[in-house]
Amino acid sequence: MRISVQTGGIEEYIGVDACYKMIREAGFDAVDVNLDHLLPPGEIKEGKRADAFAGSDEEILAYFKPWKEAAEKYGLENYQAHAPFPSYVVDPAGEYNAYLLHVLEKTIMGCAYIGCRHLIIHPFFLGYPDQVDEQTEWETNVSRYAALIPAAKRYGVTICLENMFKRHRGKIYAACCADIDTACRYVDTLNEMAGEKVFAFCLDTGHLLLVGQEVKAAMLKLGSRIEAFHVHDNDGWDDQHLAPYMGRLDWKRFEEGLKEIGYDRTLSFETFNVMNVVDRELWPQALKFIEQAGRLFAKRAQGEK
Repeated sequence: MRISVQTGGIEEYIGVDACYKMIREAGFDAVDVNLDHLLPPGEIKEGKRADAFAGSDEEILAYFKPWKEAAEKYGLENYQAHAPFPSYVVDPAGEYNAYLLHVLEKTIMGCAYIGCRHLIIHPFFLGYPDQVDEQTEWETNVSRYAALIPAAKRYGVTICLENMFKRHRGKIYAACCADIDTACRYVDTLNEMAGEKVFAFCLDTGHLLLVGQEVKAAMLKLGSRIEAFHVHDNDGWDDQHLAPYMGRLDWKRFEEGLKEIGYDRTLSFETFNVMNVVDRELWPQALKFIEQAGRLFAKRAQGEK
């Protein structure tokens, strides 16, 4: 099993090249590329458009080049990436949501360009005050994911859905794909529509904990649909993105889940907030701890003691 960590939390401060160098020196095999930096959440919520998704394909790919070059330079695999999010907003005219589909199509193209074959695209859902009924949410998701099938097939990129949550008045609520049975239904329905395996699942351990979903049970239901992970911990109340053992997740059950589903792909950590918790001089050691946690999980998943 290969061990990966996200570029976010590091590259914003020291640049992409130095970020990859630090990740390589910490012992990781691969990275989760934060392509969402090309159009950050705050800008999406303000209805802004990014230069990174304007112009010709050649001009757009130039924005992806640093991640491609750094991966090649340091011998790291760009295993998975995070697309810009939110992927759906309140938009009565529909113009900005149409633009977001364009952004996602070009992100799929860029993903392939950097040698990455798994792109996590958040489900298309609205926040607590604007939420719609379950059937409308289902139809919206199926329609918008289906619109991405041609690009995914063309570039050979697997689109991974993710289990989500939403927040209201300081309280966390389950959101789209938080119900694991529904998540399985999404993946299976979309793959049937595609006529081949185009969709898979990225299981977010921290989000499971926030909405009270038991990690092993979720893993067993999803089974081989899982092709990516966002592994991180929290206190059960906030989406803290901490390293394993810094919160309340039952990591023994996580190890058991890995073993029972026979997961042998890349195990990726979404632990960016650790870099805000420790002093920058300790970043290499913090990354090494995360890498070693991954090796421990992999070893135990393979039945080693």
